[in-house]
Amino acid sequence: MSKRIAITGNEAVAEAMRQINPDVVAAYPITPQTEIVQFFADFVSDGKVDTEFVTVESEHSAMSATVGASAAGARAMTATSSQGLALMWEVLYIAAGLRLPIVAPVVNRALSAPINIHCDHSDTMGARDSGWIQIYSEDAQEAYDNLIQAMRIAEHPDVLLPTMVTMDGFIVSHGMGNAELLPDDVVKKFVREYEPEHYLLDVENPITVGALDFSDWYFEHRRQMVDAHTNVKDVVLQVAKEFKEISGREYKLFDSYKLDDAEVAIVVINSAAGTAKTVVDELREKGLKVGLLKIRLFRPFPYEEIAEALSDKKAIAVLDRADSLSLMGGPLYIDLRAAMYDSPGPRVKMVNYIYGLGGRDLNMDQIAGVYDDLMKIAETGEVTEPITYLGVRE
Repeated sequence: MSKRIAITGNEAVAEAMRQINPDVVAAYPITPQTEIVQFFADFVSDGKVDTEFVTVESEHSAMSATVGASAAGARAMTATSSQGLALMWEVLYIAAGLRLPIVAPVVNRALSAPINIHCDHSDTMGARDSGWIQIYSEDAQEAYDNLIQAMRIAEHPDVLLPTMVTMDGFIVSHGMGNAELLPDDVVKKFVREYEPEHYLLDVENPITVGALDFSDWYFEHRRQMVDAHTNVKDVVLQVAKEFKEISGREYKLFDSYKLDDAEVAIVVINSAAGTAKTVVDELREKGLKVGLLKIRLFRPFPYEEIAEALSDKKAIAVLDRADSLSLMGGPLYIDLRAAMYDSPGPRVKMVNYIYGLGGRDLNMDQIAGVYDDLMKIAETGEVTEPITYLGVRE
């Protein structure tokens, strides 16, 4: 029977890792992720998992060791944040290019400089084109559920891609919330035993891993990665359907909140969605037709489904907790704007709000102000400020 407890996001993710019981975990501590591998190290020392736990000298080494373990046929995991993910950069591309189903929780934190240990999404947004699947989590419950599902998604024979599951640093990672944890045997049955078809130590069917790949075949191998990504959406939905059967909790590519009849909508990811839902409820009580779309799967980007869900809106605001520095808005806004380009009907007015960099709070009044701006745009059809830095001291 499932148990409902008060738990932090880091604890919830560590519990999911314990239940998955990977063969190898290689990791290096970094705030605010450190607790995940700290808790997991306790599970190792207490004999609660069979995992080979590798303490390395850097995050680059952590991902390198994880790649080696996965290539050898092991179910392998790591975890990181911020500069740690950035130090893994070189190896992220290798993990994806080798089609290794590594799963890594990533606790979102701002990138230096200046030095900052608090939340924004610049770390994982910077890795969005590395070939990794990216799944975002609003709270501890979603982080726990997403990590368990990520193992099945990454290891699916039609996918075989590394997957990162994110949650907001300190807001979720260290914040206490309610979560329902599944029984160990249920999780074990759900994730199944990992049986790779090809692996480095299969002496009966030897393969080469990491071979030199010049212009004669490199293009084709990269194209195969694209083919794998085209399968991800269907696999995510199938795994979510099976997960609902064991948990009662339903997951999709994105979540719609009071969106169907909404005239204007906010698009957001991770923990800010919870605050925004409260604002939606308050504005609905005043008779305003406002809604919310929270993206769960960001890579690959489910652009067709999201565009269809938003095509009938009069105005949309995209909230980005990272800046692309392209002067065209945040990364989520740029992707969504491109997705909406070919949507049927009149062109939907779109604006971008970059918020919360370095952990700055996003409050309900600010979100209500965004909805107020959207209602004016919907009424006038005019956009005066396409990109706004919300809450910054100009």
